[in-house]
Parts: sequence; structure tokens; C-alpha cells
Amino acid sequence: MNWERVVARIAARVEDRIDRTRHRLARRRGIERPVRVVPYRSYGNGTRLRVRGRVLYGEAPPASAPEDRWWRNVANAYRMLESDEVPHARARVRFGGVEVEATADEEGHIHADLELPAPPDPGRLWHEARIEVVEPRGDTGSAMVAVPHRPRFGVISDLDDTVLKTNATSLLRMAREVLFRNVHTRIPFPGVGAFYRALHTGAGGEVNPLFYVSSSPWNLYGVLSEFLHLHEIPAGPMELRDWGLSAREVLPTGHRAHKRVAIDRILETYPELPFILVGDSGQEDPEIYGDVVRAHPGRVLGIYIRSVRRTPERVRAIDELAATLAQDRHPDLVLVDDTLEAARHAVERGWIAPADLEAVARSRDAER
Repeated sequence: MNWERVVARIAARVEDRIDRTRHRLARRRGIERPVRVVPYRSYGNGTRLRVRGRVLYGEAPPASAPEDRWWRNVANAYRMLESDEVPHARARVRFGGVEVEATADEEGHIHADLELPAPPDPGRLWHEARIEVVEPRGDTGSAMVAVPHRPRFGVISDLDDTVLKTNATSLLRMAREVLFRNVHTRIPFPGVGAFYRALHTGAGGEVNPLFYVSSSPWNLYGVLSEFLHLHEIPAGPMELRDWGLSAREVLPTGHRAHKRVAIDRILETYPELPFILVGDSGQEDPEIYGDVVRAHPGRVLGIYIRSVRRTPERVRAIDELAATLAQDRHPDLVLVDDTLEAARHAVERGWIAPADLEAVARSRDAER
């Protein structure tokens, strides 16, 4: 018997019963809590869109400010992480003349697939889909959906310790980053914004889409989106994780399965598009990306791994993986200490323009 699975199933049922009791008591007291939808940046192709969002009770957490003290950051983090989802809410999703109904799962997440009679306007990357909560009655939100038109490649990137410093390998240090700092006081790795903008426009000025696949919880979606905006890092659809109790696990300890499913889904949505993969050495990104290369031969142009865990054993393991991929005629796996190293390699491969290399260097030096 799998006792971990049994404990997880019991814990999930207890959490569900507590939530139902809390909602029933609120109704008996005549407390009408607002129902809101959180639209997520989504993606699709010329024939199908995959629109995502989440239905929650209560007002959105207050916006943070650069001058906020640590206790305000902790209070805001609690409000953000302690979300009150609306299980099995019904929503109506519209795009153009296409409309579908979707039912949220236990954690309030909505997934809607829309079949398109014709491709969207090819003149822009982002398109707007509307999500309306119909049961219980709630608000309406706009989900921005990326539909790339003739890109040269796509980019799939991790977030924690790849784009922004999180210290994900240390639970204590990661908690300090999330609880005691806010979106204004957390910092990106130097040069990341300039490098990602260069990949976004490519060497020929095309529009290459970026996708962010991370094990961060969905509750941090708003913070991560604002962080990208503040630091002028190109926006992209995000695939995050639900950190609530589930029938599969008590705590979200596994990264590999979640990331593989998300990456496979993206590659299947764009079967003709090659990708560049970006991650870090702190957890399992090199191994996950190696699996992706073998499962999807010819689909990966290159892999960049930021070195954040510099133990000799970890460096040796990544070097051995890179050598194995090279021996099997797979793309380069490049372990880099900073963003400029990755940008130099991208210029050599013709993925970004030489002029952008200078911009990455200036940005890295300024942000240090």
C-alpha cells in the first residue's frame, strides 16, 4: 500500500470538508463574499486556444510598494498564499464568435479549449479572451492569449533561480525571499531582461514567444507577472503548480513530472517550432531538459543552465550530461555562470543579433 498516497487522499478530503463547511457557514450568516476571476496568460495556435484562469472568493491582495516594511510584506504574502478558491465554479469563455463553458476543479482552476474556425489576426502576438463567472455569479476578466505567427523559435524558461533569485534549494532562504520581500525589492539576475528581449526579437526582428514553466505556486502568478513587467522581461504564458493538498501528494515535492507535462504540451501545440530551453542547476532542470531532448528529437536548438549550485558533484553531473547529449548528436547544453555567457553563445548560433550582445553586457554591468 502507498501510505503517502493514502495520507494525501485523507488530507485532501479533510481540506475539502473544511472549505465546504466554511462556505456554508458564511452563507448562513448572510455574508456575501465577492467572486473574482484571475485570468492567466494562455497560449494557442491557429486552430485551438487553451485558456486558463482561476475563480477565487474575496478581494485581490493589495498592491505592494518599494517602501513597504517587512511586516507589511509578510501580511500581504499571507493574503496571497492563503487563497480561498471556488471549487466547481462554472464559467463562460469567449473568443471572437466562439464560446464554451468550463467547470473549475477542486482548486478553482479553469481550463477551456476553444476550437477556432479561422486563425486570429496574424499582425499581433497577444489576443484577448473573456472569462465570465456564471455560477456563483462573479466578475469577468480578460485572459491574454499568445498565438505566434511565423516565429523562428520559441523559448521555454524556468523562473526561480533562472530569472529571479529565489534560493529554491534552501527552504529557509526561499521563505525569506517570498515572505519578507516584495515584487519591488526582489531582483533579477543581471542582464536577464536584455537577453530575453534579444531572444524575443531574434536575429531578424521576428517575434519569438516565451513560455515560463516553474514549480512556483499559482498563488504567486500576479507577483511573477508584475516582476517581469517591472524589469522589462517579455511576458509569456506561465505554467505553475498548485500547492494545495491533493489526492496525489501532501506537499508538492516533485518537479520533474509537472515540468515534463507542461513542456510536452507546449511542444505538441507547436509541432513545427524548435525551442531553446533555459533553466538552472539548483534542482532538476538539466535532467528534465535532457529527457525532453530525447523524447522530442530535433525540437530543441540549445539548452542554457545557470550555475547556481556549484558543488563539484553537481557540476560534474551536468558536464557528463552535456557530453552524453553531444555524443548522441543532440544540441548543446551550456552551463553558464552569468547571462552574458549565454548571450555570447546565442550570437554564435545566430539566435540573437550581435548588437544585442552589447545591450546584454551593458545591462549586466549596470544591474550588478
